[in-house]
Amino acid sequence: MKKRLTLTDILVTIVISVVFAIIYKLWGPVSDLVSPLGLHFDELIYGMWFIAATVAFLIIRKPGVALLAETAAASGEYIVGSQYGLEVLLYGVLQGLGAEIIFALFLYRSFSIFTASLAALGATAGSFVMDVLRGYITDLEPWNLVLLVTARSVGAIVIAGVFAYYLVKAIEKTGVTDSLRPVSSQDYKALDEDL
Repeated sequence: MKKRLTLTDILVTIVISVVFAIIYKLWGPVSDLVSPLGLHFDELIYGMWFIAATVAFLIIRKPGVALLAETAAASGEYIVGSQYGLEVLLYGVLQGLGAEIIFALFLYRSFSIFTASLAALGATAGSFVMDVLRGYITDLEPWNLVLLVTARSVGAIVIAGVFAYYLVKAIEKTGVTDSLRPVSSQDYKALDEDL
């Protein structure tokens, strides 16, 4: 399997990122609507900001895609006027890096729901690094911090892990991803069987 990114891989990743940049931009007000409910309910939907990394990797399946996708999506969100300002770029890099590290641990060969969920948790860890650097998270009482970490982690698994996995499975059924992936030994076996 060819592991280097091609121009097509990069362009498809950027297109995916642009779509998610718009979703990210629209997700800010959704998060604001949920935030007044308290008890960190807004953290349950925070995982949407990690989804570009997992979806792009599950489609392209090559090293660097998760980091590129999340960074590009955050950049796009900033360009279209993110309510979070310039720091959204740092979040994007750290979240993409967190997801990328998980995919790397599996040598970029696992595309399961489990791996996607772990990558979502990796992106979550990246977001917490930025939260710690910003300083506000360290002021929380221990029970409140545990609640926040738990809610964000659960939301990440559900949205950027499970939902992303099934979204890509639905996209795969359309046949769109076939041209993006290298030919495998299974493809050659299928050809031999047809002969």
